[in-house]
Amino acid sequence: MTDIVTLSNAAIREGMPLPLGAYEHAGGVNFAVFSRHATQVNLLLFDTPSATQPRRAIELEPARHRTGDIWHAWVEGLGQGTIYAWRVDGPYQSARGHRFNRHRILLDPYAACLVGTDCWDFACACGFDVESPAGDLSFSCQDNTPWQAKCLVSNGAFDWQGDQRPHHAWADTVIYETHVRGLTVHPSAEVEQPGTFSGLIEKIPYFKELGVTAVELMPVQEFFEHELVRDNPLSGERVCNYWGYSTVAFFAPKESYSSRRQPGCQFTEFKAMVRALHRAGIEIILDIVFNHTAEGNEIGPTLNFRGLDNCIYYLLEENRRFYKNYSGTGNTLNCNHPVVRDYILDCLRHWVIEMHVDGFRFDLASVLGRDGNGNLLANPPLLERIAEDPVLRDVKLIAEAWDAGGAYQLGSFPGQRWSEWNGRFRDDVRRFWRGDSGLIGVLASRIAGSADIYQYGGKQPINSINFITSHDGFTLNDLVSYRDKHNEANGENNADGASDNFSSNYGVEGETDEPMVEAVRLRQIKNFLATLLIARGVPMLLGGDEFRRSQGGNNNAYCQDNATSWYNWQLLQQHREIFRFTREMIALRKRHPILRQETFYSIQNIRWFSANGNTPQWEGPERTLGCVIDAAGSAEPALCLLFNAGLDAVPFALPTSSCGGPWRVAVDTARVSPQDISAPGSEPMLQAQGHYGMQSRSLAILIGE
Repeated sequence: MTDIVTLSNAAIREGMPLPLGAYEHAGGVNFAVFSRHATQVNLLLFDTPSATQPRRAIELEPARHRTGDIWHAWVEGLGQGTIYAWRVDGPYQSARGHRFNRHRILLDPYAACLVGTDCWDFACACGFDVESPAGDLSFSCQDNTPWQAKCLVSNGAFDWQGDQRPHHAWADTVIYETHVRGLTVHPSAEVEQPGTFSGLIEKIPYFKELGVTAVELMPVQEFFEHELVRDNPLSGERVCNYWGYSTVAFFAPKESYSSRRQPGCQFTEFKAMVRALHRAGIEIILDIVFNHTAEGNEIGPTLNFRGLDNCIYYLLEENRRFYKNYSGTGNTLNCNHPVVRDYILDCLRHWVIEMHVDGFRFDLASVLGRDGNGNLLANPPLLERIAEDPVLRDVKLIAEAWDAGGAYQLGSFPGQRWSEWNGRFRDDVRRFWRGDSGLIGVLASRIAGSADIYQYGGKQPINSINFITSHDGFTLNDLVSYRDKHNEANGENNADGASDNFSSNYGVEGETDEPMVEAVRLRQIKNFLATLLIARGVPMLLGGDEFRRSQGGNNNAYCQDNATSWYNWQLLQQHREIFRFTREMIALRKRHPILRQETFYSIQNIRWFSANGNTPQWEGPERTLGCVIDAAGSAEPALCLLFNAGLDAVPFALPTSSCGGPWRVAVDTARVSPQDISAPGSEPMLQAQGHYGMQSRSLAILIGE
């Protein structure tokens, strides 16, 4: 790393307004930052990440160092390893939306690396001990330099070794959602760099064996994990922001997810992880949180956006002291302001061009479609720009098609390119297998690609990201082990997290050694996994579900950086049966293209029937359903899918296979392992071809010859 040179004689020139951020140029570094309403801007240079005072403060003269709303300067002799921040002054008029504070050092929104995040202290950053104008604690006369992380000029040089993105078609994609730290931080992970990007690399052979094609990472953009100021009432330990849905620096990979061998190594270690995933044919999708930031409401910390131009970056109430809150976390980014739109586009391009990312999942994405008054736009310019941006044309775009302000746009999220987390799939499949009546119609729709949700808007099954579980809610093991949530450890009196999870404990709340209860749970886990992997659309697995990872009934473990959330890899051996079933179901999906095509089934492709072989009573109370899927005109074998969510065994009358040959049993979740799922070519033939006896709470897949 390059040390900061002595600046007493260093040349300081006007510099250039673009690109924004800090980059090496012509023997120095060019710095550029946006602020429309600032009256004074200072560039601060530091010796070390923990420095309590800058080595040099360079005041930018508006006549020389300002172009429009961009403040900029070029400093000779600086390079990679330069540590910097900004200090910006302007009006503090909270009623008009201005919150400039010359006592705060600010992070560059375009910084590609932060350093000193281990000494970050939000309480000091907020200045809670200081009297503030109008009671707004975001103003403080206390210098936050000793407690603030700082920015690092990073070197983009990296040997990608001919890296090629896998470019899996949506129809071939199987997503594995996971948390970088939680995946490998438990000692049972047995990796050299636990809880890091490098640690994830060591799990790539596991992903390959499982058969997933994409890894979706919960937020890896820099956030402050120690921002929460309450304790776990059960353990007395302080809770933390484990999930990371509170971004501070959108361009910067998280420092604590690196080895910390040297300042800024997270930049190259993230790239090494991407390169290794791509080499294994696995895509990487980032969960990104553009709906709000870590600065919170009117008493939150001033970290960057608030101190650079609060009224530009955020949606404000009529009394502009307060923030509109469509995110449920205190503030909402003003995403369709032209400046913020450009920032978001620049950020996405950075992750695609510089970091080789393959796609993004946008948290509370409906926020991205709101105008400056908070109204939902019919044709949001930001969403259109993301979808039509020439750099982003090949990346996967996934929307969480709702927000905390009441928007629910499932099936109607603007733009044909956008796929969506299908929350209806999750809820309907959960309810069906729980045994709720009257659901065979919606089950059929979910299996067939959710045409009732997507077809009206001109979308296809590949616009549906199907899932049973995600980071937000119960794990699959807990879905069949708990009737109620158990979030007491979060310190919110068990009031947080969803209350209606469509779950069941099957007689015992939580862990049990009762054989009958465990047998039902095991079968139900297989039912959920099989349903997910035979449905048209794009399946997403929650990491650890394939070996029954449990959070002890906590369905909102956002603040649990401990064994509650960490992957205990000993469970992989304990529940090898479930891992094998998941692996073989993914393989079955890949062997049968009819299950994963991009379009909806035609009436020639799929025929539904009741247990007695007649037309189903779609509005009736039945808990059984069957269908034959036929790839007409191809050599692909027909499939017969049978569902019985009832408490009693049911004999199914089977149609004749369109192939003309006998039915063979590929999957039956009621059978003990390894007969529950057969290897290709070893499926046993039915003795009585016209009937199949389905046990209670079971799913079967028959293959026609």
